[in-house]
Amino acid sequence: MANYLAQFQTVKNSCDRVVAAVEDVSDLWPTVKGLFEEHQPLKRALLTNNRTRNPVLVHNLPVEFILTTDARLRSRSPQEQFLFWFREPYATLLLVTCEDLDEFKNILKPRLKLIVQNDEREWFIVFVSKAHPSNDQATKSFKKVYAKLEVDFSSKKRERCCKLDIHGPNANFWEDLELKITECIRNTLDRRVLFYEDEIRKLTEQRFMPIWNFCNFFILKESLAFIFEMAHLHEDALREYDELELCYLETVNMPGKQREFGGFDSEDDKATLLKPGSKPLTQIVQDDSFREFDFRQYLFACQSRLLFKLNRPSEVSSRGYSFVISFAKALTLHESVLPFCLREVWVINACLALLDATSSHNHDGVVAPDIEKEFYRLQGDLYSLARVKFMRLGYLIGYGTDIEKSPLNSACLSMLPWPKPAVWPSLPPDASSEVLEKEKTILQATSRTKHFGIQRKPLPLEPSVLLRVANRRRASLSTGNIPEIFDGRPGFTEGSGLEASPRAPPMSRTNSSPGNFESPLDRPMRLAEIFVAAEHALRLTISDHDLLKALSSTQDFEHKYLNLTKGAAENYHRSWWKRHGVVLDGEIAAVCFKHGKYDLAANSYEKVCALYAGERWQDLLAEVLPNLAECQKNLNDHAGYMSSCVRLLSLDKGLFSPKERQAFQIEVVNLAHSEMENPVPLDVSSLITFSGSTGPPLQLCDGDPGTLPVTVWSGFPDDITLDSLSLTLVATNNTDEGGQALKSSAATVLKPGRNTITFALPPQKPGSYVLGVVTGQIGRLRFRSHSFSKGRPADTDDFMSYEKPTRPILKVSKPRALVDLASAVSSALLINEAQWIGIIVHPINYSLKGAILHIDTGPGLKIEDSYGIEMERYVETDCDAGTSKAEVSVEDSPVSPKQDSEVLNLCDGKIVFSEWASNVSSIMWVPVRALSEKLARGSSSVTPLKQDILEGMRTVALKLEFGVHHNQIFERTVAAHFTDPFDVTTRVVNKCNDGTMVMQVMLHSLVKANLIVLDAWLDLQEGFVHGKRDGRPTSTFFPLVVSPGSRAAVVFSISLDKTMSSGKDLQLPESILNIKYEINGDRTAGAHKPVDADHSGSDSERRALVFKSAIVLQRPVLDPCLTVGFLPLPSDGLRVGKLITMQWRVERLKELKGSEAVEHDEVLYEVNANSENWMIAGRKRGHVSLSEEKGSRVVISILCVPLVAGYVRPPQLSLPNVEEENVRSNPPGPHLVCVLPPLLSSSYCVPVK
Repeated sequence: MANYLAQFQTVKNSCDRVVAAVEDVSDLWPTVKGLFEEHQPLKRALLTNNRTRNPVLVHNLPVEFILTTDARLRSRSPQEQFLFWFREPYATLLLVTCEDLDEFKNILKPRLKLIVQNDEREWFIVFVSKAHPSNDQATKSFKKVYAKLEVDFSSKKRERCCKLDIHGPNANFWEDLELKITECIRNTLDRRVLFYEDEIRKLTEQRFMPIWNFCNFFILKESLAFIFEMAHLHEDALREYDELELCYLETVNMPGKQREFGGFDSEDDKATLLKPGSKPLTQIVQDDSFREFDFRQYLFACQSRLLFKLNRPSEVSSRGYSFVISFAKALTLHESVLPFCLREVWVINACLALLDATSSHNHDGVVAPDIEKEFYRLQGDLYSLARVKFMRLGYLIGYGTDIEKSPLNSACLSMLPWPKPAVWPSLPPDASSEVLEKEKTILQATSRTKHFGIQRKPLPLEPSVLLRVANRRRASLSTGNIPEIFDGRPGFTEGSGLEASPRAPPMSRTNSSPGNFESPLDRPMRLAEIFVAAEHALRLTISDHDLLKALSSTQDFEHKYLNLTKGAAENYHRSWWKRHGVVLDGEIAAVCFKHGKYDLAANSYEKVCALYAGERWQDLLAEVLPNLAECQKNLNDHAGYMSSCVRLLSLDKGLFSPKERQAFQIEVVNLAHSEMENPVPLDVSSLITFSGSTGPPLQLCDGDPGTLPVTVWSGFPDDITLDSLSLTLVATNNTDEGGQALKSSAATVLKPGRNTITFALPPQKPGSYVLGVVTGQIGRLRFRSHSFSKGRPADTDDFMSYEKPTRPILKVSKPRALVDLASAVSSALLINEAQWIGIIVHPINYSLKGAILHIDTGPGLKIEDSYGIEMERYVETDCDAGTSKAEVSVEDSPVSPKQDSEVLNLCDGKIVFSEWASNVSSIMWVPVRALSEKLARGSSSVTPLKQDILEGMRTVALKLEFGVHHNQIFERTVAAHFTDPFDVTTRVVNKCNDGTMVMQVMLHSLVKANLIVLDAWLDLQEGFVHGKRDGRPTSTFFPLVVSPGSRAAVVFSISLDKTMSSGKDLQLPESILNIKYEINGDRTAGAHKPVDADHSGSDSERRALVFKSAIVLQRPVLDPCLTVGFLPLPSDGLRVGKLITMQWRVERLKELKGSEAVEHDEVLYEVNANSENWMIAGRKRGHVSLSEEKGSRVVISILCVPLVAGYVRPPQLSLPNVEEENVRSNPPGPHLVCVLPPLLSSSYCVPVK
């Protein structure tokens, strides 16, 4: 079967469409041929998938119609038909026509039966009607014949006939024809695929037998793939080629058989991986298989052709890149026998061929965005691979000095091994002039000095010393003498020979003179000779004129290098790997920089620096950033140049020497103080960092100013003066508002490393604050730093960090009570006496250092200025209510001096706190006197007087100014209760027959102190006289001690003055009770000894206290003018909630004379009732008319409702305008009435079950 390989390739190249045979039974083909060809290709062909047997819709399937009498179908032997079955017809079309039914039965039908008796062919009949539409007779005849034709040749399972009317409409015919042709093609295709698969299966089972022949397997496998390709089943064809490749790789790698690899033919360096017909298969056959170099490229070319037909250029790129990598490894295994650098040349040509083919087939927007981005990524990889191989070839021929020694180029070339030929190319005998030129180029090559005088060792572009590798691979020199190899150059180290050449002495003419080449293998080759030998060898290897031209000169090499780099960068930018594109932009920028195109170079360098800075690749940034700075300086871009210098200073200190860093700072300072038009804003976050002081955050209260120390780390190598410096605080609870800037008061000098700067802190809003931004100015440079150092700074001065802490630096508490002022005593003090009033000062987690207290007394209260104000430490007892001990003192405050008390002087109504009282609770005793001119009044036990609490209340307005700048103000008004020592109540306990009355005076203590009664006497009003004594009680009763809240009684004997005339004016309208007493109390509890008594001398000099109280003694009513009688209540009694009428009868007993007369015979009345017991429904006060005649009377009625049940006092009627001695009441004194509870209501009763 292998003998038919040449014929197989010829047949395959000449057959590209599905063939349909035409059996022209009635000589109709010349007539209808044009119509059939007009309706090609088949619009929709429904075929069957090979493996899954699923239907596959094929669009625009081309079909070639060939007559069965054509020589292409008749000149084939049975063996050829078996081998090349893929070119046999897939359908047979029988063209017939007949108008006479008898002719059909006798002639046409037998002939058709004879033709279709071959069961292997797929056939159908096309009946052509020639009848004109106007000829009805002919039309009917053709219809009868076609109907008979359908009956004889069609069946229920399959319709095999269709009718073509030449002179009529045929819209349905072409659809029917397409369906029938498609059905025939599908059936034939399935039958032939099964045949080929069966044959392939048989050969696959014999794969490990000695009779195995890969050529036979290849012909069958590719025939099957070609069948699928002709049927436009490209997926099935691609699968067959993939299986064929796997089978070949297994065969070629079978041990025991050494096959020729290939690659020695002319133009083999041109990659043919996209040209399947570049070489005939007969030229690459070897024994029972094919040469790997050519056949693998042939298989990939077939696969890529199918992928392009499937419109999948992205997969071609993906497969192509993997194929180039794997095939390059195969070339490496056979590198010793292949032409010099064939691997590098082939890889370059293969990548460029793939790039051209895939780019032409790719259309943006056709595929999904992910696939499109991946396609451009693969394109970039192909460009990069070709670029690296091209740089290797350029280095081999002496263009290494023109290659930028960047980190990318160094990483790519230093890991790429040198070519390993069996023998390194020798120097041609006529190359002396070229060697001299190379030597001159090497000696003149100098490395470019970087800006700022930066000294760096050039990065290597070779994996090892080319000079040593080349000489070791020479035929007659295995190792060589090291001094001889290096021409006796001392100090030659591992690295590029190009870097060592400028430092070498002039070349010697003794042994290695270029003019003497009689025996070139007797000595080691010099570097220039290696370059020239490699260049001549490459000319023999490379057959592509474009590649030869690119390596012919430095300019052409650089042009090709730029094209490859730009292609890789552009494709990477359009893919996922945008960072690769940016890095390659840096290589383009290096070329532009070398040629003085600083604007283009600066644009690319900025992108590269942004990438390196974002990824924190500082080593790489240190290589590129000086170049960007030099470009900006040449372009007079002062802002950009200053930014680059600052960024250079921000890099790790180990990347540059101290001298270089000082040069950066000098440039920054000079530019900042130069005459630039506009200020330059820069971010120096990596150069200047800052943090708060160690320890807890600064605690302040709302409205408090303070000072905030901030630690600033400077990355400058020397001291630098900042014209201004400010810090922004950011509230953690609301970052949208922005922070408040804290400015330094004067110019700041930052030293290298750690600096501590203090900022004045104005009052802040409540919340937690973190450090925001540090801003400042150096000349025309406005810098800004967002960088934060760690929460716990390192001990070293050069410590810098770029991590933002979460620890707040300042905490301002919400508005709260910072201090509390309260009265020390809640009980009453003595009125009209100098008393100590205590004011407790509680600092609540806040210092009162330097606080000022303003004291302003209210009306009826004055401060005794002659006495000092005592201030002492306040110790809270268990019974004290108020704040806890944690609220009394300030946390983390310095310990106050141990001082318990102090006497302060009041100056202009204010007191300044002492140092010891700033952080502890204290109490101040202020001497005050409550003034009252009102005389105390006693009351009867029957009608006691109600004590008015507000009458003795006095207020003290306090205003406390505290804080660092006295910005905190606390105001409070403290109330103090002042009262008399006693509450006096009188009652008559006994009446003697002689008119003498015994009056008991009850003394109720109103203060929380022991009252010692020393003496008591009574000054009687007119109308009363003392009894047997002078109005004083028995002296043995004194001193009488009255405990707090207790009662004591003193008895007086009085009688009526019978000598008093009725018309005499009263000189003393009321009696005065005098009590001489002392008080024994504690000022922390309440009333106490007066202040002046405490400050007096001996006991004899002490001033006695005298309490006076007015007592009203009422004479009996002996000659009344009016009488008031309480009328009886209803007989049904009083009930709570029931409305009743209270009545009083007023009767005139005699006429009033003088001032007591009532004008207009009207009497004023007033009803008094306890509001808790009674609700008055009528008028409580009013006038009634009472005649002036004796015996006239009037009844006063009022409605009221009892509110409580029990014995209560009823409302009382009084006559305010009539003296009490002129009115007699009945009953004479207060009495009680019984009020019954309310009646039960059934609506509130719940029955008990």
